[in-house]
Order: sequence, then structure tokens, then C-alpha cells
Amino acid sequence: MSRSIHRRTFLTGAAATAVALAAPAAAAATARPRISTAFTLPDDRAYPEGIALDPRTGDAYVGSFTTGAIYRAAAGSRAAEVFLPAGADGRTTANGLKADRAGRLWVIDHTTGIDVCDLRDRSLLARFEVPASDQRFLNDLVVTADGTAYATDSVRPVIYRITPAEVARGGRAPLVPRFDLSGAVPPHAPSAYTLNGIVADPAGRLLFVVDMTGGGLYRVDVTDGSVRQVALHGGDLVNGDGLELAHRTLWAAHNRTDALTRWRLNPDGTEARLTRTLTDPALQIPTTLAHTPHGLLVVRSQFDKGGPMGPGTPAPPFTVARVTGM
Repeated sequence: MSRSIHRRTFLTGAAATAVALAAPAAAAATARPRISTAFTLPDDRAYPEGIALDPRTGDAYVGSFTTGAIYRAAAGSRAAEVFLPAGADGRTTANGLKADRAGRLWVIDHTTGIDVCDLRDRSLLARFEVPASDQRFLNDLVVTADGTAYATDSVRPVIYRITPAEVARGGRAPLVPRFDLSGAVPPHAPSAYTLNGIVADPAGRLLFVVDMTGGGLYRVDVTDGSVRQVALHGGDLVNGDGLELAHRTLWAAHNRTDALTRWRLNPDGTEARLTRTLTDPALQIPTTLAHTPHGLLVVRSQFDKGGPMGPGTPAPPFTVARVTGM
């Protein structure tokens, strides 16, 4: 794989916008982050993992890792309802979720592949499956500005791609790797999970993906396939799960350590500096997050209480937190 470096300023904007954002950013840097409950989930065994915001309505969709159910919380609602029940379309698990501007919900079933559903009538539009003979643990995805989706695999150092034309054809299709990061991501033990959260720059030309075991962040240029490790200053991304990116600010959920971090990317995305850390057991094993004008929505999985990370009993109800000051 090419490892060439192409310097590119991937986020631009008017100077007035930068000035307008400076004061709120400075205030946020000094205020103590606050954790509250944004909304509850209806199932006492939900163990939520992924979250998606509908860019048209502001509605939030959350997936159950243990049942495959999808919940919807209407914008401003304090309680989510079942949108797609457990077992819908044959899914028994749901982790990575994204909603796009075309009114579609993308749902990862880590055991098989990716489903694309119509948010209007809840129908299954397309299904992309990894061949049954291939080892896989699909984890997270991002949909870029042109409608192309990219997804990570936590047991293989690859990124899959689904094009708008493939979605338009509908039906079932194979999901094949587009980018191989094995030359950049250090080798880990066979049982270790590697690639997890993934985000893209506004133009959809640069992808950023976290290695949750090694703690590194990787930058993939989709135009030439080049991969390079982002230089992290002030910390690392060990246990990094879901990512969120806005205005060159990158947020990460660190699941096992009950932490959130905030990073500032340089203009070409080759360096990132840690600017804030929040560690609090009230985050309840955060798996991912979504940025809104009113703070971060953070999925509280409780995976360590009878879920995939440990024995025990969860504390109902399962919730999505709102974190301000990050």
C-alpha cells in the first residue's frame, strides 16, 4: 500500500466563523463537564452500542448489541421507543449505526455485515455481507458527503466501502475490503480488537480510524489509498471506541475506562493534540457518541454488567447521556 503523504487542508471556513467559535470554545475549556440523562431506552436488556442522528429531523436512533432492536428517540424526547424490534430482518445484534440525508438508516450486524433501511417505511433496502468463510467483527461506519459508506473491522485491519450505486441496486451484495491498514497498524494478539470508531472530513476525502488496542489514530486518504498514523500529543486512544468529528475537533469514547477525550486536529489531519479528558463511572462504559448543538449524546452501554464485558446485573433503565462542557 502506498504510504505517501499529501498535505491537504481538509477543513476551511471564513475567519468570522473561527472568531465566533473561539469564545464558546474558551468557555467550554474552563467549565466542568456535566453528565445528565438525555433519554431512556425501553428494554431492560438493551445493552446499547451505536447511535445515529437523522440529519433531517434530529431524531436519534440507538441499536441493541444483544437483541438487534433499534430504538428511536424523537428530537427533544426524554424516552425512546422501539423502531425496529429484535430480530427484524434477521438481525440479532446491532452495533454501528448511521443515518444519512437520503432518509436511510445504516445498521451493522457485526456477525454478518451491513443493512440499509428506509427510515420512512422501515423496509430493508439492501444488505451487504462479508463472506461466511471470512473472519470478521464489523464495528463502526461513516457515511461521507457523497453517500459513500466506509466501515471498520475489529479483527482484520481493513476498511470496507459501499458506494451509492451499490445501494441503489438494492438486494444482497458482498462486502469487500477497500483499504488494507496492515502495513500501518501494529500487530496485536489474535484475541485483541483493533480498528473501531471511524469518522470522515466534511469532503469525504480523509478518514480517521482508531486502533482501540494500540491506542493509535490513522488517517486514510480515499483518493490514493495512502495511510499514515496521526501523531498524538498529550495522550493516546487506548480503549477508543466511537469517534465524532466537527470543525477539526475530534471526540472519542473510551469504553473500559469510562472516559471521553477531546482532541484538536491540525489543518491536514496529520497531528492531534489532547485538549480535554473526562473520566467518570457515570458514563457506564461509553461505546460511542454524537455531537449536537446541546452537547454530546453518549451511549451508556453497561457492557460490564451482564453484557459482553463481564458478569453482573445492569442498573435499569439503559440510557443515553448528555455531556456538556466537552
